[in-house]
Amino acid sequence: MQSIRKKLSIIIIFCSVIAVILLAFLVNLTVNRTFNNYVIDTQNQRNSRIVDYFQQIYKKDKKWTINSGKEIMHEAYMSNYCLTLLDTNKNVIWGMNPDDIKENSHMMMQRVYNNPGVYKSKLFEIKYNKKIVGYVLIGQYFPILLTQQDINFKTAINRSILISIVIAIVIAVIISIIISKQFSDPIKSVSNTSVRLSNGDYDSKSSIKSNIKELDNLTRSINILGKKLKEQDQIRKRLVSDISHEIRTPLNILQNNLEAMIDGIFPVNGERLNYLNDEVIRFGKLLNNLNVLKQFEDEKLNLNMKKLFLDKLVLSVSNKFSIDFKNKNIKFDLNIEEGKNFEIMGDEDKLKQVFINLLTNSIKFTEPGGAVCIYLNADKNRVIVKVKDNGIGIKKEDLPYIFERLYRGDRSRHETEGSGIGLTIVKKILALHSAVIDVESVYGMGTSFILYFNRYKENM
Repeated sequence: MQSIRKKLSIIIIFCSVIAVILLAFLVNLTVNRTFNNYVIDTQNQRNSRIVDYFQQIYKKDKKWTINSGKEIMHEAYMSNYCLTLLDTNKNVIWGMNPDDIKENSHMMMQRVYNNPGVYKSKLFEIKYNKKIVGYVLIGQYFPILLTQQDINFKTAINRSILISIVIAIVIAVIISIIISKQFSDPIKSVSNTSVRLSNGDYDSKSSIKSNIKELDNLTRSINILGKKLKEQDQIRKRLVSDISHEIRTPLNILQNNLEAMIDGIFPVNGERLNYLNDEVIRFGKLLNNLNVLKQFEDEKLNLNMKKLFLDKLVLSVSNKFSIDFKNKNIKFDLNIEEGKNFEIMGDEDKLKQVFINLLTNSIKFTEPGGAVCIYLNADKNRVIVKVKDNGIGIKKEDLPYIFERLYRGDRSRHETEGSGIGLTIVKKILALHSAVIDVESVYGMGTSFILYFNRYKENM
């Protein structure tokens, strides 16, 4: 199995090599075609120049002789083409032997095209005063006859293309290594981190930084996941410990008292039996609360949804706590914004349970002489309820976990009577009502729970 870096490097190098070779082929093809057209144009210009040369010769002598234009013969030998001068009847006046240029021409054709070539000639008219006065036959070896300078130029071009291919491939390899490293290092780090997380090492983190947005998001996500897994692991361990503590305490009390009564240490009387019965009831409440929580989590709870006014519901629940506030000497205020519509859709009994749990907590964690306030207001789309107290507050490190099952933060809260699932049930009920709950707290100064409900609208 190949690593992502090796695989990515191979893909980039392969694509780069194919692209470079294809580009080199197209460049070579274009250069050859352009060069061949250039050579053909040059030969056509040469042919025109030769015809013009013989026209000037005839214009000067007014006739052909055996020496007419022989001066150009040296150039023809040097440039590997053959000339034959003909009169108007196409009789040869003088001519070069094609065999004289054959050997040199064949060698050039063999070097350039790996082909000995074919000797071809073309007849051109020589005119004077718009009349044909003779012909010149120009012959050479095809496909294209090149001079030594042309061959050298073409060889240099091909050599340059080949060198460019090699350089481009080397650059592509270097770039592929750099790019693959930029992609593979973050992915490899995240992969290693995920493996360590799956093995239970929740302190594992990926420290690789990337300027690629998606890879940077991936690194931050795996680190956040590790942090949350660690937190959930701690919550799980604490949950097991708390459940064990909650169940073991009443059982120990029952066991110790029963053994004491059996041994005759404690008398069996109504007071003692009532005390044990209270412990049994407390134990039963814990199990009932856990069962209620299970129903919410399984979403098996049926809600009786109907239109209701949240201000009236809050007022009704608050009135039931008037004695509790009075007994603990806690000041209570209910502030309802005037002229607002607090109508929502909800299950009245379940929402009452929400506010019962919140007010119970406020009373429980507020010292005598403290205060609890409820504020109701509404905007265009929402009804907002704020339950505020100036009690012992919640530590900052405990705030993210207060809605977890059986979670209780500092020791003072842990020692306070309760099952630790009240806020969990509150959040579950609100979630079923598409409502949201936020918490604000300063340790030692108090806590505020803010609930956001969707207002009822006729067109809903």
